Amino acid sequence: MPDQLKLCKLKTETAILKSERIILGIDPGTTIMGFGLIKVEQKQMKFMQLNELQLSKYSDPYVKLKLIFERTIELIDTYHPDEIAIEAPFFGKNVQSMLKLGRAQGVAMAAGLSRQVPITEYLPKKIKMAITGNGNASKEQVAKMLQSLLGLKSLPKNLDSTDGLAAAVCHFYNSGNTEVSKNYTGWAAFVKQNPKKIK
Repeated sequence: MPDQLKLCKLKTETAILKSERIILGIDPGTTIMGFGLIKVEQKQMKFMQLNELQLSKYSDPYVKLKLIFERTIELIDTYHPDEIAIEAPFFGKNVQSMLKLGRAQGVAMAAGLSRQVPITEYLPKKIKMAITGNGNASKEQVAKMLQSLLGLKSLPKNLDSTDGLAAAVCHFYNSGNTEVSKNYTGWAAFVKQNPKKIK
């Protein structure tokens, strides 16, 4: 294994083993980007924040991507997460929608990588399974389970932010299991694991 990949793997393992760490979960989107933060102390998770970035009022797709990047950087610089969990785009029939989601995810990932924060992707079904035990659970079911798990007093009107929080909680449950997802701790690791995406 090359030295760079060994270093990336070590950073991920170190973050997982820390007794106190912060996980930022992101649900990327070009209409709404949802995000949530949890703190892990002595193997117990505590709710920190959930919120969303509203992008529907912007018509320029490049402005949206810029705002996603800037908001992700702002979250990293404010809360100093040790890890980022991000929901991977699902495969659907609408190619244009998939392309937009992929761009949104890529921009959020680039922001994390630029700050050297380890990133893990989770498929939507994996997140739902981790939270509710049902990979086909609805957004409402996921939100209600998170409310119960984390003692949330109320739920937001839009559930994109709870989807972001769900990614963080899913990562907490899967910490230490390297077979569940794709991990990136830097550009070298991303390139190594995704040779077909690089031209």
